[in-house]
Parts: sequence; C-alpha cells; structure tokens
Amino acid sequence: MVDLTQIMDDEVFMAFASYATIILSKMMLMSATTAFYRMTRKVFANPEDCVTFGKGENAKKYLRTDDRVERVRRAHLNDLENIVPFLGIGLLYSLSGPDLSTAVLHFRLFVGARIYHTISYLTPLPQPNRALSFFIGYGVTLSMAYRLLKNKLYL
Repeated sequence: MVDLTQIMDDEVFMAFASYATIILSKMMLMSATTAFYRMTRKVFANPEDCVTFGKGENAKKYLRTDDRVERVRRAHLNDLENIVPFLGIGLLYSLSGPDLSTAVLHFRLFVGARIYHTISYLTPLPQPNRALSFFIGYGVTLSMAYRLLKNKLYL
C-alpha cells in the first residue's frame, strides 16, 4: 500500500497537481466569464434570472440568446468535455511512474493547448487555430492513455 507522503513526494504527481490546478482555475474562470457576459448583455436562460431587470412581460425580453454569450458558453462546455478526461487519465498516468520530463511535457502541452483554444474561441481567431489547439490537447490525453495502457496493462 502506498503511503500518502510517498505520493506527495513524487515529482510527477506534484507536477500533475500543479497543472491540474491551473487548468481547473481556467475552467472556473470560464464560469465567471459566462456570468459576466450574461449580466452585461442582459441575456438569461431562465425566467427567474430575469426578475432583477423587470417583472412580468417586461422580464420576458431578457429570455433570449446572444451570439457572444453562446460563444463563451460553448467554450466552457468544450473545456468540460476535454478537461475531465485529462484529469482522470492524467491522474492515473502520473501515478504509473512515468519519466518526469515526458510527463511535464504532456501536462504543459495540454494546458497550453486549452488556454490557446479558449483564446482562439473567444477572440475569435480563424480556423484552423481552434481545431489545432483542440487536437493537440486531445492528442496529449490519448498519448497518456496509450502509454498507461501499454506499460501498465492488467486486463
């Protein structure tokens, strides 16, 4: 059985924890960004959210969609779809004893790709910027999964 202090002394695990904290903080920032855009543009998805700006029929005009709010929301949803697998696979990968430099390269590439993906989504930058950043992040997660299964396969 592994002692918790052994895990905390593992450089690869600590690198994963550092990069996971960065990427989770970025994802939390996307929630705040979505709320900011909804408030400043007065665009809401639920009737109860509109009562601050009007009552009755007046409140209904705030129940609408806005291209900018939807773009931020889609970027946040894309984060949820990609960061969660990275966290699960990255945790298992970091506990499998990989080389530190290889693991850090994986973590840095993923975090950089996700940050660039958000910038290219919100700016918006022309394609293939967003697609390339998506595929880099996705490829990193697949690479970690492949290495994990190749080296530690117990089926």
